[in-house]
Amino acid sequence: MKFDLHDLIAFRSAAELSNFRKAAEAVHISQPAFSRRIDKLEQALGVKLFERTTRRVTLTAVGREFARKIGLLLDDLDETLLTVRGVGTGRMGEVTVSSVPSTVYYFLSQVIHRYRERYPKLRVKILDASANEVLSAVSRGESDFGLNFIGSSEPGIEFRPLLEERFVAACRRDHPLARRREVSWSQLAAHDFIAVAKSSGNRLLLDQALARVKDRPQPVYEAQHVTTLLGLVEAGLGVAAVPSIAMPGPDHPLLVSVPLVDPVVTRRIGLITRQGRRLSPEAQQLYDFLAEMKLPPRTARQRSR
Repeated sequence: MKFDLHDLIAFRSAAELSNFRKAAEAVHISQPAFSRRIDKLEQALGVKLFERTTRRVTLTAVGREFARKIGLLLDDLDETLLTVRGVGTGRMGEVTVSSVPSTVYYFLSQVIHRYRERYPKLRVKILDASANEVLSAVSRGESDFGLNFIGSSEPGIEFRPLLEERFVAACRRDHPLARRREVSWSQLAAHDFIAVAKSSGNRLLLDQALARVKDRPQPVYEAQHVTTLLGLVEAGLGVAAVPSIAMPGPDHPLLVSVPLVDPVVTRRIGLITRQGRRLSPEAQQLYDFLAEMKLPPRTARQRSR
């Protein structure tokens, strides 16, 4: 048959993105060249794989079945090449993990540190991005798996829950709220409040949970990521509401977390993978290690007695 591996890779990209322009960009060729590859593949197979319009392409029934089988074939090829490369270089290979930033600094970093102590011959690449970008990276195959708080209801995504955590008030040890056992959202509103931007998944979650709270906090400062909020809190610019997993331990010299109530707001963190994709042995090993970690979220007040 007159087609090659590049044509199959182009087909998989188009099947995943449903857009020839985006798919062409993903495989780093021009759109006309990309279209020629798809045409060549369809002619070689003697079937129509896509229904095309001026704005979108969709798989035919034959195309959907072909996409499923080609996906498995290419995943197996990737796994084989990684294994061969690992044997040749004396290294196990590389695993790419996408993660929302709030889970990286104090949670994922600890997990990877423990993992590297047990399995030192592995390179781990972390893509820290927004919740939607993490979801997209997993869907497009740019990362082996992700750590996210969205994805449980997304088509084509498998979500494995890890833990459920609550939002806490982050403040300096010398702040008046640091002495409280718990803080309500209305009490938090009496202080300069630092929030993540409206484009953040955490902001959307909080806005929905606090829609009926009369005296909810109004941000004086905004930033894109939770880790940036903590830097502003450390600088003494105000207080923030952050997931408990983003907070440091009780020995931190400056930061304290206090449970937020009325209402208690939680989010569920889980591992996400693309349905039907087989992980490489290295990625599966790290995935299983993460799934078995026993790191409960810190929901109690964190400060030295």
